[in-house]
Amino acid sequence: MDIGLTLPNRGVLLGATTPNQMLDLAEAADQSGLFRSVWVGDSLLGKPRMESVSLLAGIAARTRRVRLGPACMASFVLRDPVLLAYQWASLDLLAGGRTVLVGCTGIVEQPGARIEGELYGLTPRDRVSRLIEWITLLKRLWTEDNVSFEGKHYRCTGITIEPKPVAQPRPPIWIANNAREDKPFAEWNSEDFALIERTHRRCARHADGWQTSAWDPKDLEFRINDTLKKVGEQGRDPATFERHLYHNINVNEDREAALEESRNFLEQYYAPTKFPRAFVDQWVATGSPKQCAERLQQIRDLGFSEVTLRITSWNQQDQYRRLVEDVLPLAGVKPAEGGA
Repeated sequence: MDIGLTLPNRGVLLGATTPNQMLDLAEAADQSGLFRSVWVGDSLLGKPRMESVSLLAGIAARTRRVRLGPACMASFVLRDPVLLAYQWASLDLLAGGRTVLVGCTGIVEQPGARIEGELYGLTPRDRVSRLIEWITLLKRLWTEDNVSFEGKHYRCTGITIEPKPVAQPRPPIWIANNAREDKPFAEWNSEDFALIERTHRRCARHADGWQTSAWDPKDLEFRINDTLKKVGEQGRDPATFERHLYHNINVNEDREAALEESRNFLEQYYAPTKFPRAFVDQWVATGSPKQCAERLQQIRDLGFSEVTLRITSWNQQDQYRRLVEDVLPLAGVKPAEGGA
């Protein structure tokens, strides 16, 4: 299982990090050889932060090995798809073909989502159809010239994006979804399963990979198995379909202190949301290096191809050091060839 590092770009508003500190961590992760990827969060008005594509461009200039992308692009369906295709092609050029675009419908329950919807003329019921249209159009713009497109939400005629991305045949596009993440797996009913299976079918039809931030092991086991089943039903090889988990970490031998700091960090990051201790316990790998490594091994055993870790601490640099020096070796993560 590969390891990614998620940078807390909303943290610049909370005193958790600075732009230069995030660039330094990205460069350190790249040079370590321990990380497959570096990610940033994304939102426009829902949860303000440093804009994701701009930040990724800065990271691209400071790195050489790691894949780069948003985890996930919550603003995907708000953005103009032709402009996004153009921006992303340029980002991929800067990164030498290392980008992964992760689209999602966005979290409509966020307070800023209503403002976003009014600003861009988007209703909640349009988000899924826009997601599919945008993905379809991006794929064509990155691989074709003189593209004409007639969709429900977007139309264009004779559009060519130049220069094209470096990645061949195009940068991969994943879909992120967590339908019914708020409801315990044991309490799902037939309607819940039907909804979740629709999101998996969407991934299998339109995406190159799947990302989730769900946290219950039984829940995740079902989601992985069902998604891969649907990938196979599309005539695709499930082994080539990436399964990616967005998770968190706080290393501290005093596990209660790690849980409390993580709860405080997450509640400020996602304000005004409140997080019960039981949720934090599941969504954040906490405790000693051994306890954190055991959580990573549990995630690996579920069948994920990669997990990306966001540090839920006000001391990002020290926690990064502990992750690299103390946790990842216990989890069996070794530097890639050419890494530090």
